[in-house]
Amino acid sequence: MNVKNHITHSAFSLLSFIAVVFILYILKSLIIPILYASILAIMIFPIQKFLEKRWRCNRLFASLCSITIIFCVTALLVAIVYFRLNALINNSDIYIAKLTTLYYNFIEFTYDTFGISRRSSLFTKDLRLESLLKGRFDKIGEFIYQSGSLFSYFVLIPIYLFFFLYYRRFFRVFYYKLFRNKPKAFLNRMIRKVYRIQQNYLLGLIKVIIIVGCLNSIGLLVLGIGNPFFFGFLAAFLLLIPYIGIFIGSLLPAIVALATKDSAWYAFGVIAIFSFIQFLEGNFITPKITGSKVSINAFIAILSLIVFSMLWGIAGMIVALPVVATLKIIFDNTPEYHAYGFLMGEPIDKHLQSTVRNRLKAWRKIRKMKLS
Repeated sequence: MNVKNHITHSAFSLLSFIAVVFILYILKSLIIPILYASILAIMIFPIQKFLEKRWRCNRLFASLCSITIIFCVTALLVAIVYFRLNALINNSDIYIAKLTTLYYNFIEFTYDTFGISRRSSLFTKDLRLESLLKGRFDKIGEFIYQSGSLFSYFVLIPIYLFFFLYYRRFFRVFYYKLFRNKPKAFLNRMIRKVYRIQQNYLLGLIKVIIIVGCLNSIGLLVLGIGNPFFFGFLAAFLLLIPYIGIFIGSLLPAIVALATKDSAWYAFGVIAIFSFIQFLEGNFITPKITGSKVSINAFIAILSLIVFSMLWGIAGMIVALPVVATLKIIFDNTPEYHAYGFLMGEPIDKHLQSTVRNRLKAWRKIRKMKLS
């Protein structure tokens, strides 16, 4: 009987999980603005608190001021990226002509160096590289206009953000009523944990973006690449997409270097510098600034990026780590889901050590005891 109940419970859990994933996928346009608004509300809450406590502003005025500040900063960043990328597209014909010439020169160099017959099908000049590159540059323009879908939420996100700030005590009372069987001290501790981990992650990410953007810009300045600060901070801003963001950001300045410089080594130099900065960011900068505030292991982080990108695309990749970090807090404080919280956390040393090494240590200890 217990086995049958266990099978029924497992089947129900699996069906519930599939239903939740399906709902998340279908309701993408509803859920994403709410997630962005909740994350932004946590990020700008210190401004809201300052306006309410230090300047004695009422909550309505403080909420409107906070939203105006975040909206103006975001609009300015979007406008800079939009016009710079548009300028890049307007010069695409020059870049395409230079890249086409480099491609044909590379073919000739390969023929002469390796003695390949020009009748060989290994390389062909009938590739129509001009149309191929033109299509790729058109894709950049298409990305600009389609990423307007990310920023088309400019209407919804401020509305949700306003209510998250203005109704925050009302939502807290709803939270108390929803989990009335839990003590308020426990629920308040959960809220503080979620708030603290989200704010530490966001503030740490902003610091990392500024540091990495400066390093990228200095590297591009040394190489003499045009628009170094734009490309440097664009690649740093793409750290919002963990692990692969800065690699994507290095491709544009590498292409520009390839098209504007006399040597292809400049493009390799761009990629090498950005890769080295990525190494510094992953191993020294981010751990020093954010520490272990978002204590999610690398496997779960990569898996969450893949899952959220499949669900919601680029918008999902941006919110993947904050959402998973919040889920880990909930799982850690819910006994029936404690195992999942453990799976999402960082493994301790004993989980990574070899059993052979442990046995060798034990054997040495026994041997010392016998000798003594």
